Amino acid sequence: MKLLRQLVYPLAAVLAAFLVGGLVILWVGDSPLETYALLLGSAVSWPDGIGYTLFYATPLIFTGLAVAVAFRCGLLNIGAEGQLIAGAFATAWAGITFASLPAWLLIPLCCLAAIAAGAAWGTVPGVLRARFGAHEVITTIMMNFIAAALASYLTQYHYKKEGDAILQTTPIGESAHIARLGRFVPGMPERIPVSVAFLLALLACVLVWVFLRQTRWGYEIRATGANPAAAEYGGIHTGRQIVLAMAVSGGLAGMVGIGEVLGYRYRYYDGFSAGYGFTGIAVALLGRNHPFGALLAALLFGAFLRGALFVDIFTEHVSKDLVLVLQAVIILFVAAEALFRGGRLSRLGRLAKGKV
Repeated sequence: MKLLRQLVYPLAAVLAAFLVGGLVILWVGDSPLETYALLLGSAVSWPDGIGYTLFYATPLIFTGLAVAVAFRCGLLNIGAEGQLIAGAFATAWAGITFASLPAWLLIPLCCLAAIAAGAAWGTVPGVLRARFGAHEVITTIMMNFIAAALASYLTQYHYKKEGDAILQTTPIGESAHIARLGRFVPGMPERIPVSVAFLLALLACVLVWVFLRQTRWGYEIRATGANPAAAEYGGIHTGRQIVLAMAVSGGLAGMVGIGEVLGYRYRYYDGFSAGYGFTGIAVALLGRNHPFGALLAALLFGAFLRGALFVDIFTEHVSKDLVLVLQAVIILFVAAEALFRGGRLSRLGRLAKGKV
């Protein structure tokens, strides 16, 4: 029964978003059924549709998990965008600096660089919140700008190939490349960029669930998020849990760089993120801050990103911005869950009021 209740509101939010989106499509003069057939049908076709859906879902799984871990501690991490930029640049830096290393050593080193850079970028707002009471929403937003500017500066003046008109680093060493799923999955061509980073994302879902539900650190993080005063009274160092949660959150966001750099572009490309860190907030909310819920939500949003191009090309009046409408309406309905629960403030509402 509890699982059913957990599923009802996200499913209702998705259905309501499709209903509102259908009204918008009718208003602009197209057929909702044909538009949704394009949107979803192109996302589940084999092999390109499914392959690209998994590719787009991979960074959203990481950022959804990142936001969910912070939520569990009562924190609203708006900084996953900056953390994934830091992780991606660190991945490229390691792949360039240590390009002569063999693959069995270089690939783990690059992965560790991604996690460490993201974790470091998340730790700073955690420390500021735990030690000085600085609100993590403000500090993480500020850290986003710093990460983007710093990565751009280093790319432009230290790691860009001379004469290259594109703001990107030189390529990483070939031994740092990770395999694409097309090498292992029958019928899936290697030109589709989904890589083993997707498998790492699935593993991350399992590990985050184990961390939150089966370890002492996870219990203390959840207790801090549920009631900080009671947790402190029970002997939990809440400040330490805030720093830990933000570090884990940042490390997960930093893992976006593994798929982006090691499995796709093979370099750091400035502006590579299509707002993955911010979409991760929607993924976590729709997934009820549960690792496997975040996985399903990321797959849905990945399907949206894949199908948006076909909607843009093959419909007369509907643009790919329909996806943004659907995402926004889903967030609104999830956030308005309290209205369906008798007016009790939702968790998001409590966070916004600073009462968690």
